[in-house]
Amino acid sequence: MGAQSAHHIHREPIPRFGGVAIYIAFMAGIFGTLVAVRFLNVEIDVSRQRFIYILAGGLLIHLLGLADDVWNLRPYVKFGVQAVAATILYTGGLRILEIPLLFGSRNLHWISLPLTVLWVLWITNAFNLIDGLDGLAAGSAFFSTVTVFVVSLSGGANMLSLMVVALAGSILGFLKYNFNPATIFLGDCGSLFIGFMLSALALAGQQKTPTIVAVAIPIVSFGLPVFETLLSVIRRFLNGQPIMGADRGHIHHRLIERGMSQRSAVVLLYGASAVCGLLSLLLLNPGGPTMGIVLFVLGAGVWLSVQHLGYQEFFELGRVARKAMDQRRVISNNLALRRAVDMLSKATAYLQICTLLQETFESTDFDGFQLNLLAEGREYSVDEELSVLSCDRRFHRSFIWHKPSTEPQDGPDTLPAWSMTLELVTRDHLATGYFTLYKTGSTNLMGLDVELLTTHFRSALAAAVERLMAAKARQEVEVPKPVPEPQPVHIYGIQ
Repeated sequence: MGAQSAHHIHREPIPRFGGVAIYIAFMAGIFGTLVAVRFLNVEIDVSRQRFIYILAGGLLIHLLGLADDVWNLRPYVKFGVQAVAATILYTGGLRILEIPLLFGSRNLHWISLPLTVLWVLWITNAFNLIDGLDGLAAGSAFFSTVTVFVVSLSGGANMLSLMVVALAGSILGFLKYNFNPATIFLGDCGSLFIGFMLSALALAGQQKTPTIVAVAIPIVSFGLPVFETLLSVIRRFLNGQPIMGADRGHIHHRLIERGMSQRSAVVLLYGASAVCGLLSLLLLNPGGPTMGIVLFVLGAGVWLSVQHLGYQEFFELGRVARKAMDQRRVISNNLALRRAVDMLSKATAYLQICTLLQETFESTDFDGFQLNLLAEGREYSVDEELSVLSCDRRFHRSFIWHKPSTEPQDGPDTLPAWSMTLELVTRDHLATGYFTLYKTGSTNLMGLDVELLTTHFRSALAAAVERLMAAKARQEVEVPKPVPEPQPVHIYGIQ
């Protein structure tokens, strides 16, 4: 018995060395075919070098999986051995040479090796990652082998086709015992081996096909495990979890959490794998609207899946993306605040300040503001409650503005959806009033740089109010008090 994987949902121990049977059946099919070909003297396009390199890499990965099933190897050990197996394929001529770009294909030259290693690691671990329900990884792999088989036939690669048939046959025979309720599991020795072989056979098939087909077909045909891998990496990264760790946030786990049985979830994901396989075959003739249709169907499928499964990480990514696309509005709001800061430094009258504030916030996303000034400055403490400042008897002046389309109505249910209050303080820490911004709608509330609002703009407005108070104080000192008129003097006793 192997150790139970964290992403499996079974509680009872089940043998996890089913991959051994798949490997033996695959090798028996391969060598049986070679013997038959030699005996019947049939010509076949077998490249001895590539054939040996594929089998050598497959054996290394199978042994790696066996060791992991027994001892639970560390992730860096598994990735290191997989990279060695990928390098073996590269040495045998199985490599990614070109990728299609907007203006034609580009030869990869020196980055061909790292891309080849990345491809092998991606697909190898992708099938291992979806091995969480009875028959899921094996069934998805079977649909992928059918796609690779059709592609190999279209390219005239007879030996490649025979290898794919041998792999498909071994998977199909094992699936009888792996489907729910399973009596044996693939184990890492099976899932890693299947993933590696499919990545290698896809590399072999792309040698005789156009570049766009060679790159797009394997990715689309392995759609379910590829999407699951990307999804898991993004989820764990955004949640601050180890990328290589196990969790229960996979697609099949989400389906079961929503009330589906294991069988129903597996059959549904089989359907997704079959659709991906059919879409990839459409790319054998990539002309016309084919590419657009494939991209549209895949995009719609991914969007519906994310929506239905409720991945909050993608909703958060969407929010960040919308915020990034909204930078033009943010820049416009920030510029309005910066202009206000410059103009406030020159303001010398109360009406001038109010007019400037109105012109500034008319062009922003805020719906209104209120400026309240105290009759006179007083001692201010940072820890002081705002309610102390809101005593109406202390207000000397108050200016309220709102956009015509958001005119507030009387009543307790008309409070703004969002507001921010900035205390206005002099350089001597005397409170001079406060300035409140508010919004009545539910649109993006932070369409500007908050630091700019709470520091530079606040300081400029406080300085302008301080100048007004200083000017008012000077006027009160300079204005002379009226001299009372002299009263007539009456002297009594003098005639």
